[in-house]
Amino acid sequence: MKRALALALLTLLPLPALAQATGDLGLVVERASGSLLLVDRSDRAALTRIEGLGDLSHASLTYSPDERFAYVFGRDGGLSKVDLIDRKVVARTMQAGNSIGGAISDDGRLVAVSNYEPGGVKVFDAGTLAPVADIPAEGKTIGLVDLPGRRFAWAVWDTGEVFTGDFSGAAPVVTSLGIAGVNPFDAVLTADAHTYLVGLFGEKGVMSYDLWSPETPPQKFLTDYGKTGEDMPVYKMPHLQGWAFTEGQFALPAVGRHEVLWVDSETHADRGATPVHGQPVFIIAQPASPYVWVNFATPLNDTVQVIDSRDHKVVATLTPGKAVLHMEFAPRGAEVWISARDDDRVLVYDTRTREKLAEIAAKAPSGIFFTARAHRPGL
Repeated sequence: MKRALALALLTLLPLPALAQATGDLGLVVERASGSLLLVDRSDRAALTRIEGLGDLSHASLTYSPDERFAYVFGRDGGLSKVDLIDRKVVARTMQAGNSIGGAISDDGRLVAVSNYEPGGVKVFDAGTLAPVADIPAEGKTIGLVDLPGRRFAWAVWDTGEVFTGDFSGAAPVVTSLGIAGVNPFDAVLTADAHTYLVGLFGEKGVMSYDLWSPETPPQKFLTDYGKTGEDMPVYKMPHLQGWAFTEGQFALPAVGRHEVLWVDSETHADRGATPVHGQPVFIIAQPASPYVWVNFATPLNDTVQVIDSRDHKVVATLTPGKAVLHMEFAPRGAEVWISARDDDRVLVYDTRTREKLAEIAAKAPSGIFFTARAHRPGL
C-alpha cells in the first residue's frame, strides 16, 4: 500500500518550472571569445551564449550522467562547471597553468584534469569542484580517459610512461603500466573499455594495452609504416580521441602523412592505407554505418572526406568552409555538425545525402559536444 501511494505521489508531483530535456542539447566551443554556444540539435538552432570561461583555444568538455552539467577544460588551466538548464557557469577554479583535457568518472562523482604545466593529473569533486587528489608527473600528461570502477588512465609525453589511477577507495592507487615509447602524443579507449591505445610521436608505432587482462604484455604495432617514404612537417597533431573503430578495424591518422591507416582490431595486422586530401586530424566513425569522416590540418583544412571502411575508398569530398576544426555526429548518425572556424559557422549535413541542412552562426567555433557523450566511456 505504501509503495503504491509513493508511486502515485511521484506521478502527481509537478516538474520544476525551469525543467528542460537535455538529450538533444550540445555545446560549441567559441575559442576566440572564451564562450560556449548552447545549441538544440533537434531544432538545429543556437539557444544562448555562455561567457566567462577563459582561454578556450584548445578546450574540451565532458558531461555529468544526467546531462545537466558540462565540465569545461580550458587551455589556461581553468576548470569550469556549466549548468545547461540555468545556462550559466556555476563553478570555476584555476587548477593549473596549462591543461589539455579531462574526464569524468563512471559514477559521475569525480572530474579529472590532464595538465601540461605543471604536469600531472588533478582530481576534483564533481559537485563542488573541491580538490580530491593531486597526482604529479615528470612531464606533460596526455590521453586522459575514464575507466570503469572510478578509475582513469593517462600517459606522460616526456617519459613515455603510462598509468592507471584507482580512486574508488579512501586513497588513490596509481599503477604504472610501463613505457609506451618515445613521446606519446595522445591516447584513446575503445568503446568497450577493453583496449587503451597510445599513439607515439617520437617513434613509429602505437602501443596497445589490454585493460581487461592487465597481466597481458602490451603490444606495439604499426612500427614499420612510412619507412619507405619521407614524412612531411606535422602542421597539427592528430587527435586520437577521434580515432574510428569500424568493421573490426582501427582507422588511424598517419602522423606527418596524407594517409588514413587501417589496422585489424584483434590481431593488429596492417590492413592497408587510404591516400587522403591532407594530414588527418580527426577520423570519426559515422554511427550505424560503414563510413568514417576525416578532417585535415592546415593549410588543407577546408575539406572533409568520407571513406568506406569496407574497401578503404574515399566516397565523398566536401568543402564545408574555412578551417574545419571538428565534427560531431547525432547519436544515431543521421546528421553531422561541422565547425568552420574562419567562417564563424557551424554547418549541419545529412549523412545519407551529404547535403547541407543548416548553418548556425558562431564565434570562431572549434569543438562540438552533444550531451549524448555523457553515456559513452572514454569521453
